Order: sequence, then C-alpha cells, then structure tokens
Amino acid sequence: MSMGRYASATTDPDWSGAGQAVLLRSPRGATARVSLHGGQVVSWRNDRGEELLFTSSKAILKPPKAMRGGIPICFPQFGNCGTLERHGFARNRMWALNEEHQPLNRSDSGSRAFVDLILKPSEEDLKCWPHCFEFRLRISLSKDGDLSLVSRIRNVSGKPFSFSFGYHTYISVSDISEVRIEGLETLDYLDNLSQRERHTEQGDAITFESEVDRVYVSSPNVIAVLDHEKKRTFVIRKEGLPDTVVWNPWEKKSKTMPDFGDEEYKQTLCVDAAAVERSITLKPGEEWTGKLELSAVPSTNCSDHLDQPGIM
Repeated sequence: MSMGRYASATTDPDWSGAGQAVLLRSPRGATARVSLHGGQVVSWRNDRGEELLFTSSKAILKPPKAMRGGIPICFPQFGNCGTLERHGFARNRMWALNEEHQPLNRSDSGSRAFVDLILKPSEEDLKCWPHCFEFRLRISLSKDGDLSLVSRIRNVSGKPFSFSFGYHTYISVSDISEVRIEGLETLDYLDNLSQRERHTEQGDAITFESEVDRVYVSSPNVIAVLDHEKKRTFVIRKEGLPDTVVWNPWEKKSKTMPDFGDEEYKQTLCVDAAAVERSITLKPGEEWTGKLELSAVPSTNCSDHLDQPGIM
C-alpha cells in the first residue's frame, strides 16, 4: 500500500523529541506529527509541504518542559486560573497509544488518517489533583488535509470534579502586523493583562500592535484568522468549547521567555478553543467532549468555508 495514495498513521523514525511520535499522512500529501509526550501535535503541513503551525527555534523538546509550539493540550487547568502548574499537567505527561479501541494503522475508510491516545492520572498527579479520569484524544487528518482533535474526558472517580481546558494552538503567520481575526467582534472578553477586567471588543476585526492576552467569552463556533501576506486564511471550528483565547507576547515579554526567540512573536499567533470563564463539572461516570478542527485555505475561498456548518 503506497503512503502517497492512502491515508495512513505510522510511527515516526525522524522524531528527535521525547518519547515516540506518530506521523499522519493524508492521501494528498498533507501531514501531521503527534508526540506522545503531551499528546501534542507538533507539526501540521499542507500538501505543498508548508508548515502551518509555529514551533519556536528555542523550544525544549524534552521533559519536564512542554514544547513551545504546535498544539499543547491544557488540562485540567488553563493558564494560572487555579492551584496547578500553568496550563495543567497533561501537556507534560507521556500519553499512551489507545489501541484497545482502534489499531494505530487503521484509517477511516481510507480517507482519514488518525491516532487514538489515552492519558490516565499517575500517583503523582493524584497528589496534586485528586481526581480519577480517563482522557481519550483522537487526532486525525482528513483527505483534504484538515486537522481535527477530539478530546473525551470521563470522570471515573466517586465524586464530581471541575476543570478548565484549552487547545493552545500556535498558528504560523508571515507577520503579526499583517494578520487579523474575524468572528470575535462585539464580544465581551477578559483581559489577562489587567486582572481579567471585562471589556467589549470594539473593532470590526482584531488586529495586533502590542501584547494581547484575552479570553473572548461565549464565542462563535467558527472563527477566521486572515494572513494578508500569505493570502491564507485559517478557519477554526470548535464544539463544546465556549471561549476563545487570543495571545501574542509581543516584543518585551518575548525577551523574558527562555524557550522563545526575541523576534518570534512576529511569526506566531495563538488562537485557542477553550473553556476558561466557567469550569466544566463532571459527575461520576459523566463524559465531556471538546472538538477542534483547523483548515487552511486561500483567502479568496474562505467565505465558502465560513458559511459551512460544522463538519466534525
């Protein structure tokens, strides 16, 4: 079976980071690389080989640090809104292949390559967050190269627990000053740069001239990030995740981050499908599902994608 013609998922011998990695390949040649350290998508390339996610040149690829870039999974805490380490511990743990449900090399009717991962708490995790859970994550690549992540978190303990969550998505852009976000106008947001003060977005679209760290609450399920220089639009679809976090550290903060280049703020923008303002609570036996789908299309075609309903 030729990997160029069929969707496939294989272990990745070229991965130099911690643990094992899986390479997903679509029939048309798009790829996604998934590291078992953090259950993290660390690369997503279109069928022309162009990298669509940002990874810092100073990223640390080995534990205990999470890699700066790709799509870290933030669970059971997003940011500093709790007592755990920033963004929770899931992004710093070694995940396992969940072959009990789907074999690694199986594809969805030959058209969608995917991998199933699972995370359960260690004894150390239970000391700092005493709740038993099963976190199942499916990462898949469609025949057109669209990337999707589906998280299912189940409470397998005897008491309720609450958590916040985010897909911390580092989008690769040509120049942050040439980028705008559409779909968040007129929404309320919490400004993390001013003690989470609540404001209302006033602009027709969000553009960038300084550091931004905001939680847009009750945001729509389809958002667009337009990169004028590359004439590319990222279409972000989400389900089960009411908020959207927008982050760029800009120049001053970049210089204080050891795993981030001083000028790299120009090449990336984080737009995170998240549940931050209100925690998600699961009773014993309950399960929550949160979905993210990313498409990268020529900007002239983006209106067609924005008009489509969710297709996850």
